[in-house]
Amino acid sequence: MVSALAGTQLHDGYVSYPWERRMQESLPVPNSSCFLSMLLLPKASDRVASRYNDLEDTLSRANAWLNASQASGVPIVFMNIQTESLLTKISGETASSTVNAGSLSDLSNLASASLYGFEDYHGVDIGLVRAVRLWYSPLGGEVAFEIKLKESDTKLGFAISRTEEGFIYISSVIDGDDNAPSTRSGLSNLYKEATRACKLLVVSRVSNQKVLPWIVSPTGAVRCFDTVSLSQKLSLHRHARVPILLHMFLWDRTSASMSRTTHQTQASASLFPIGIAITTRNSNPADSK
Repeated sequence: MVSALAGTQLHDGYVSYPWERRMQESLPVPNSSCFLSMLLLPKASDRVASRYNDLEDTLSRANAWLNASQASGVPIVFMNIQTESLLTKISGETASSTVNAGSLSDLSNLASASLYGFEDYHGVDIGLVRAVRLWYSPLGGEVAFEIKLKESDTKLGFAISRTEEGFIYISSVIDGDDNAPSTRSGLSNLYKEATRACKLLVVSRVSNQKVLPWIVSPTGAVRCFDTVSLSQKLSLHRHARVPILLHMFLWDRTSASMSRTTHQTQASASLFPIGIAITTRNSNPADSK
């Protein structure tokens, strides 16, 4: 028996899983994750992008972007950070300076490099770019608003703007009009709560589509959504009398009680200090009123 026990092996295998049904039923927004991240590509140190700043520079820019977002009032917390390898073809001076670095003594230099290369079996010089992905989460999760529209609505009752870091937010609401769509939906109340808390009311999704910044190019430009086209889309909703579904970032888990909500996700604790909102950045304002 002892020998049989020692010789018994545990077996594993694959089992089917109802992915489509689970993605429809178990997610706050069907078929869309609640994981949020920003991918930062290493900054090119010359005009032809043959050389890049080191990994520490990319990490520092990720840290600065997070801190600046928090300081402007965006209610997000740090979740995780990781390097992400992206393959690219390299040639010329870039290839000669990276492909030849193949000895064991060069490994310490590669640890901080944003680009290093190797030659494949066909003699093609392949570059490995080390980007940085920053994972973050809203402080109090996300809350959904369905703004229903009437035939008599001539304005939506709110305007949107964008921060320098690429976040879309509600920059103003109509005051004193109880019949405005923004008031009827509870959006005005939540905006006032955000203002009192010194936070921005950040729009995370429009019609379930994420409208958050998602990548930083080698030139340092942040890729994000345009407020003009977004305002035009919202206006088309009003003209067509099609309800608008917006998701917002919450700054605490009790703020949703000020509004009519349909979904809320949980946020994780911060590992970075949370910046205190002092000023807001009002670049590219677009009026949706």
